Amino acid sequence: MNRIGVTGHRTIPQEAQAHVLAAMRAAFRGLDGSVVALSSLAVGADQLFADLALAHGAELTAVIPSGDYEDCFADEAELARYRSLKARAVREVRLDFPHSTDEAYYAAGAYIADHCDRLLAVWDGLPARGLGGTGDIVTYARGLGRPVTVIWRDGVVRA
Repeated sequence: MNRIGVTGHRTIPQEAQAHVLAAMRAAFRGLDGSVVALSSLAVGADQLFADLALAHGAELTAVIPSGDYEDCFADEAELARYRSLKARAVREVRLDFPHSTDEAYYAAGAYIADHCDRLLAVWDGLPARGLGGTGDIVTYARGLGRPVTVIWRDGVVRA
């Protein structure tokens, strides 16, 4: 079994999107056997990864950081996409945090790193903007000795 997790930015600049998509697709090519994909289904990299994982026949595990996670989506379209992906997940892991806090996000990212064989990180290489950001989860995963594949287009800066 191949277990691939994701961490990544919620906003991916337009000029990086094609590169990120191609690199994620490449990560699924050539995998033998069953594939489990772990994602928190946040807007941006998490949802992009989940879509691709499902398209490649992977079993999706949704890692939900908190009881009020749905309140974090900015509009009905974002929430609908989240709910659609969550409904297609084979399993759901709901963490014990009542509210969406930085600690809850960090715990979700750590859970994914703890339970994957490889972590894809859609990351610009800069420090996290808050606890539980992509940079923190990359550092955590590397501390575990987990292989981390960083995906980002050189020269592109996030807003």
